[in-house]
Amino acid sequence: MNKQLLKVGLFGIGLDAYWEQFEGLEERLKGYLAIVEEKLKAIHPGIVNLGLIDTAEKAFEAGGQFRREDVDLIFLYVTTYALSSTVLPVVQRAKVPVIILNLAPEAAIDYNAFNQMTDRTKMTGEWLAYCSACPVPEIANVFNRTGIKFHQITGMLHDDPECWDEVTEWVEAAKVANIMAYNRLGCMGHYYSGMLDIYTDLTQQYASFGGHIELLEVDELAWLRKLVTNEQIAERVKLFHTQFDVQSDCSQEELERAARTSVALDMLVDKYQLGSMAYYYKGTGNMDNEDTISSIILGNSLLTARNIPVAGEYEIKNAQAMKIMDSFGSGGSFTEYYAMDFNDDVVLMGHDGPGHIKIAEGKTKVRPLKVYHGKVGRGLSVEMSVRNGQITLLSVVEQQGGKLMLLVAEGESVPGPILEIGNTNSRYKFSIGARRFVNNWNSYGPAHHCAVGVGHISSKISKLGQLLNIDVVQVC
Repeated sequence: MNKQLLKVGLFGIGLDAYWEQFEGLEERLKGYLAIVEEKLKAIHPGIVNLGLIDTAEKAFEAGGQFRREDVDLIFLYVTTYALSSTVLPVVQRAKVPVIILNLAPEAAIDYNAFNQMTDRTKMTGEWLAYCSACPVPEIANVFNRTGIKFHQITGMLHDDPECWDEVTEWVEAAKVANIMAYNRLGCMGHYYSGMLDIYTDLTQQYASFGGHIELLEVDELAWLRKLVTNEQIAERVKLFHTQFDVQSDCSQEELERAARTSVALDMLVDKYQLGSMAYYYKGTGNMDNEDTISSIILGNSLLTARNIPVAGEYEIKNAQAMKIMDSFGSGGSFTEYYAMDFNDDVVLMGHDGPGHIKIAEGKTKVRPLKVYHGKVGRGLSVEMSVRNGQITLLSVVEQQGGKLMLLVAEGESVPGPILEIGNTNSRYKFSIGARRFVNNWNSYGPAHHCAVGVGHISSKISKLGQLLNIDVVQVC
């Protein structure tokens, strides 16, 4: 169901009265706009450039064309002074987020060369080619008064990596918003009884992220398991040995049981075109269902590594957080507090169930467990630590009144001893210290689960929140 391509709109603005007055100015500004287009295409190929808009009539036409092209985001390149009446109709009709590009063609005007010009008309034309900052307050004023949200990037057309890195982050955030808008989230089973913090309003998830939520039956997965052949099981066991570090105490019987469920999961995902999933089920009293749900961890770990993140305990909010992290290319593994180490000032975090094996430090171990703590059954589980280096935590928080918020923290995954209990488990260090991090994070009332990914991407998540009109709070 994913939309094939994010479409990014681009247009420049100018004042038609200038073109007859200042020879060559229009062509020069169109050349600058072409440079912006090429730079944007290097970031993302789906650019819809409507050229230089210099009259109100053209503005109305451009707004309609952007709507017909179904653009997701618009970059407004301010080339010189332009009337706000040539801007407002474009964004009013397009009804998508707008980024104002206030980009000077060079770092500064060459004052000596400029002041040595003998033709004052040509001097004015030269100045107007550098005049991008002039109309931005006017545009901002009109956008504010007409209720249009906008964002600004101020910098240079050339030799300004800070500026163009920011442009890149906006495009990446728009890609993630697009992925979420078309994502199909599967919800299989039911909530872990009594875990009140994870309960959520599904309609609010639609309102905030878009997408589609498919409610699934564990019975269907149990039925699909019966369709799996011995050949498919053997192939999946081989894949387990390739993708995981399967420990010697894992029985062939348990590997085959997990393989059968893994193949059936792939069938279920393909049938419903799922891009993420949340699950939990007891299965008590129905051996087929219990056998299914207790052998699901390896298959769900493989799905998570295939950009189909799976959250346990039916944590729908966290499945959304994991999908966001994964869509940014950072992973997105299911985690919660495990313990605190005050000697090393770190927080141990992990979870039972699936892990994101592509962001693991080394190869993920598979271990047999005689009991799933707090859950029914026994079987194989995964043990991994998140790759050492920069990490970002993300929680989708449902606040009082139902509005969603994104809670973010940046830290480091550091080496050291972990709990070798067959669960994901990592040691995280934060710039504000373990005590302060825990207190600050908890103060915003997140559920006890969150998503962890590699790299520091809070600035990208902040931009995503602005595009989706969701508040973003960064703890550290």
